[in-house]
Amino acid sequence: MKKFLNFATYAILLAFALSFTSCSNEEPLDIQLDEKQTLTANSATTKLIERTVSNDGSHDNIVDGSSCFDIRFPYTVMVNGLEITIDSEDDLEIIEELFDALDSDDDILDIIFPITVTKADYTEITINSIADLRELAKECIEGGDDDDIECIDVVYPVTLFTYNPNLEQTGSVTVNSDKEMRRFFAGLSETDVISIEFPVMFEMFDGTKVTANNNEELADAMERAKEACDEDDDNDHNDDDFTKERLDNLLVECPWLVKELRRSDLTQGIVADAYADYVLNFKEDSTVVARDREGNMLEGEWSTKVTDYRVKLTLEFEFIEAFSLEWFVYEIDKDRIKLYIIGADGDKLILKRVCEEPMVECTEAFIKETLLDECVWAVSDGNNEYLDDFRMDFTSMNIHVRNPNETVVDEGNWEISGTTITFNNLSMEMANYIGEWEIIECRGDRFKMKRGDQYLVIEKDCE
Repeated sequence: MKKFLNFATYAILLAFALSFTSCSNEEPLDIQLDEKQTLTANSATTKLIERTVSNDGSHDNIVDGSSCFDIRFPYTVMVNGLEITIDSEDDLEIIEELFDALDSDDDILDIIFPITVTKADYTEITINSIADLRELAKECIEGGDDDDIECIDVVYPVTLFTYNPNLEQTGSVTVNSDKEMRRFFAGLSETDVISIEFPVMFEMFDGTKVTANNNEELADAMERAKEACDEDDDNDHNDDDFTKERLDNLLVECPWLVKELRRSDLTQGIVADAYADYVLNFKEDSTVVARDREGNMLEGEWSTKVTDYRVKLTLEFEFIEAFSLEWFVYEIDKDRIKLYIIGADGDKLILKRVCEEPMVECTEAFIKETLLDECVWAVSDGNNEYLDDFRMDFTSMNIHVRNPNETVVDEGNWEISGTTITFNNLSMEMANYIGEWEIIECRGDRFKMKRGDQYLVIEKDCE
């Protein structure tokens, strides 16, 4: 460990200072301190340190809407009429869950005053009304105009040394937290000079460690950290709930039902009922199939990427303009995705996961197109009794029946007329199912058919 004030330099500077005091009629000597070794209260590196160790107020933006301060626990809020006591950061998730429980965005949160807030410099003040809170919040513009640097943390303890203008050491202090460090710098005067005992260790947002051995490396580490991660200073409390990878995986797991579509540029702000109950089926090859209430299907393309720390879903359909747009993900959970358009007030697309696809009208076109898909189909008798784990495929109007070992145990062909499907030329394991079957229930992943008192169910298996 080393104290970064070069004492040879100190001796020279002190000699200059003494010679200056013996010549009272001469102009004062402007002594330039070596920035690589020492810091002053107003130096650029000192300001970076202050920003790095400032109190981060963004974790409770869902309540106070400001990143420049946070509310001291405990306090009480009313969320959509329900009273909740907030004792820790974990309790903030309860608020988010209550907001997420509603499909609408008309969430109501009221803070029970008075409250105590902690500012960036760790000073605390009492707030007695929502008007006072909003006035204080004006100091911090939503979107991140607070000064703190959040993507890097100091690893404590850190020892600092203080000097007077004559470069005489006046003391030393070991700090063990951001608060102690920030309060130390707040107590400096403009004439104070300090040095830091190196090395100083930082931990980045992703857990990696960075070591600084002098002031230059110290400043460089903090400068690089400014834009290294999403500081989450905005008021979108959902944007830390997902990643691009999670969204990609979720989209292809199951089909998604369109619960609500609002495009002000196309529908004058009215919910586009024409597209409600559409089902979007996202596939791993970046294609997406939209199916309407009547079972008509249109194919498009989808992609995702991260931009400005937001996840963007792009949909492109040649014949469905309402869906074809760059949508930003606002909220996501295992059963619902909310998307919105930047700069368009109220425009949104809400999708609900439907792993069991909704029933649609049985038409010859829908049945044929669905069965010709490359997936195979599990076969049961309608009472969840599966036929020896057989899998059937219907590609090219042919039938191939395979057992769990992928051995073909029967084959034939099929034809469709209206809602009547006919199995032909089956001669082995499925010979008893030759003939006409009336399809009575249709889903994108399941068909139920009947012949007299006999039922047959086939379910899509794309794994």
